[in-house]
Amino acid sequence: MTEASFPQPDRRRPEPLWFQVEEAIRAIIKSGEWATGDQIPAEDRLCALFGVSRITLRHALRNLEESGLLRREHGRGTFVRSTTLVAGTRELTSFTQEMGNIGVVAGSRLLDCSLTTADAAAAAALEIDEGDPVVRIRRLRLGNNEPIGIQTAQLAGARVPGFLDSGLLQGSLYEALERRYGIVAMEARESYRVGTVPVADADLLGLAVGTPAFIVERVSIDERGPFEFTISVMRGDRYEIRSTLRAGRVPPNTRS
Repeated sequence: MTEASFPQPDRRRPEPLWFQVEEAIRAIIKSGEWATGDQIPAEDRLCALFGVSRITLRHALRNLEESGLLRREHGRGTFVRSTTLVAGTRELTSFTQEMGNIGVVAGSRLLDCSLTTADAAAAAALEIDEGDPVVRIRRLRLGNNEPIGIQTAQLAGARVPGFLDSGLLQGSLYEALERRYGIVAMEARESYRVGTVPVADADLLGLAVGTPAFIVERVSIDERGPFEFTISVMRGDRYEIRSTLRAGRVPPNTRS
């Protein structure tokens, strides 16, 4: 990309400059101009190219780093990340939306879609009786055609009658549920723990059995209650968890 073709923020637009710079960098990465592993230009060079202040640029870069699109290495510079999904404070979204937010093309391979019965864990999560029917959907999740994780979703059968008669699931499960049944997720509870890749998942993820992985459990809830219970085995090298920690408020009279 030449200096003349570099996207320029438009100060007449209502969007703040940092947002325009952030979107411009996303577009450059998505186009492949800056590929995975590439070092992007230094801050002073980017400031000159975009015609913005260092404060504005750093705001944009921080957002891109927090979303998992860039990584900063102390003393080396800033690089385009490999396909990595970053979990932290975020909106309730599907996998497809989350990958899109970091400029990665989401993909799935359907491994299983069948009617089965709820075990104790699924029954508790979905607030149904053990042995009640559930639709089990097991998928290999991909980002830019690279394996990221395996997700096994269980849907309360009473909430999705005829699901298996509607054809193979294509694209986002949440979109399919909204379109077919009017189910719209309002809230989700997630828990994370460190585990290992089981035998059944190792080849699909391209990892050795026993490799460390994140095990993520999600219960999704709509206005009627829980409808989805998902267990995901996520590659530890392509999935991150980040949190923002804030100090508690200290009463003025206790400060030293």
